[in-house]
Amino acid sequence: MRNLITGVLIAFSFSICNVNAQTKPVVITTPVSPPAWALLQRQLLDANARACREFYAKYFDERGWLLCVERWGGDDGPDDAIENCTDWPILHALGGHADVLKMYKQAWEGHLRQYTLAKTKDVPFARDGMYYKEFPCMFDWLHNGEGLVVFNLQGLSDPYDRKFQIRARRYAGFYLNEDPDAPNWDPKHKIIKSMFTGSRGPLLRKATGLDWAGDPFEVGNRFKLGHGERTYQECLDHFKDYNDIIGDHPQNMLATVLGVNAYMLPESEKETQKKYKTWVLEYADAWLQRMKDNGGIIPTNIGLDGKIGSAAGGKWYGGVYGWGFSVIVPQTGKLAHRNLHSFGLVGFMNAYLLTGNDKYLDAWRKQIDLINTKKKTIDGIAQYPTMFGDKGWYAYTPNAYQHGGLEIYWLSLKAADRKRIVHNAWLNFLEGKNPKYAEQVLRADLERIRTRVAGMRKDTTTPDTRLADDPLRFNPASVDSMIELTMGGLPPKNRGKLLFAQLRYFDPAKRRAGLPQDVAALIHKITPEGVEVTLVNTDVVDGRSVIVQAGGYAEHQFGEMTIDGQTTKIDNPRVTVRLAAGCGARLTFSMRRFVNQPTLALPWRN
Repeated sequence: MRNLITGVLIAFSFSICNVNAQTKPVVITTPVSPPAWALLQRQLLDANARACREFYAKYFDERGWLLCVERWGGDDGPDDAIENCTDWPILHALGGHADVLKMYKQAWEGHLRQYTLAKTKDVPFARDGMYYKEFPCMFDWLHNGEGLVVFNLQGLSDPYDRKFQIRARRYAGFYLNEDPDAPNWDPKHKIIKSMFTGSRGPLLRKATGLDWAGDPFEVGNRFKLGHGERTYQECLDHFKDYNDIIGDHPQNMLATVLGVNAYMLPESEKETQKKYKTWVLEYADAWLQRMKDNGGIIPTNIGLDGKIGSAAGGKWYGGVYGWGFSVIVPQTGKLAHRNLHSFGLVGFMNAYLLTGNDKYLDAWRKQIDLINTKKKTIDGIAQYPTMFGDKGWYAYTPNAYQHGGLEIYWLSLKAADRKRIVHNAWLNFLEGKNPKYAEQVLRADLERIRTRVAGMRKDTTTPDTRLADDPLRFNPASVDSMIELTMGGLPPKNRGKLLFAQLRYFDPAKRRAGLPQDVAALIHKITPEGVEVTLVNTDVVDGRSVIVQAGGYAEHQFGEMTIDGQTTKIDNPRVTVRLAAGCGARLTFSMRRFVNQPTLALPWRN
């Protein structure tokens, strides 16, 4: 693709406080016929916004309250209510309509009020409100993470919102012992004291089925539960063995997202920032040491004395959601293996975002390799363990252990890490082996929207026969293809994770996050040295300007940019590109990765 550059880039030095895009843009004036992928991207953004408007109008009221029966519990609870807006913050940050931001912010405000007023009768710690100080009173981080899918990504589009900033610091403070109501953190042993934590602190007793299942309610004709329970008693039975929650568990590492978000707030004092980074790294380092002490495998129980397994009968694999946590499903009588150690990787990823230190990846890659050495040949087939109990490794499957393999490769871009990933269509595309992938996944997301909207329109539930998780299957936001193709990113999904991306985009004309109207982007190649991306303006009448950022949070640094053999020095995490009407080009960026401290600051403000 031949390109004419009529603008001049001006290079200047980078500092943490000055990450604005360069003031004089690169101007691209080569006409191109809009590729199918570019038109599909624009169609997908538009379809997402229209579908989300319809979804919001059906399931939320004018206060932002979800129209449902409010309950506490692991099957259906407060986290599920706001989880109905999963991926909406990413949709807006990609360039979705401004209405998307307004809707999910209103939903979050409504959610906080709705579940502060909602109270339990029987579950003791939620009798005064399921939320306290605008945060879950106490629950496990599988569910806390799901309940933060909107808040944790709001900073991508709206980091200067005063309520967001106050809450980010307050939420992080619950895990730095800054609130006397929430002594969740033990600074001596560097543990989060329980699997149940929140704004009312840790639960330091064995949990009961009631704590997990919530108050008695009608099951059957009135409500249909997503996990298949047919009676309330089956709900209690589902959780009857979910008792050993005292002490730390790897899933608590999801809480580090709160510290990183508070650290990245723009216009923060350095000393304020420092305490959040210090806590995240201190906690991650403590888990690295535990892995080392446990022979390379992350343990799933750390007692209140800081010793591995001491709150689970001395078993490193013990505890709820531990390596040995296999339970009977009451409605089927079958054994279910519920080992959630893999959530711990999120904490190491967050530490890596702050430091770029490979030690946070190396422990996990060694764990992957170690577990795969435990394979057995069963019926002539190599099989790999997924669980560990009193008799050793068990629950073998034909698939090699790969938890975290994609994430480690994405962060490191090392060839050795790529070898652990058996098959990934997106990576194959980036390696030039799957040229049809972009159009295929964009069309798949369009079809996902169509089927979800169709299902929503057929939904006959009413607010008094609807549980909070019932609308989840109709949430139309479908952005995984856009995250991969435009950002080179990992979809955060519904665990409350941050966005890990190679590139992000901003609209300097409207001063908002996301691709400007009519602009499309396709990342063709990602290497340790940089990124290749095509930018296209599908509008044949008017030009568009776009700011391209290195990393989801400006954690990377552009070195040079090459277009059609012409190379220009950038030395900045951001660059502005002006696309003339109906024009486009392929840009090759050299990039140093994880060399800047991540920030939520927008390009036009520090």
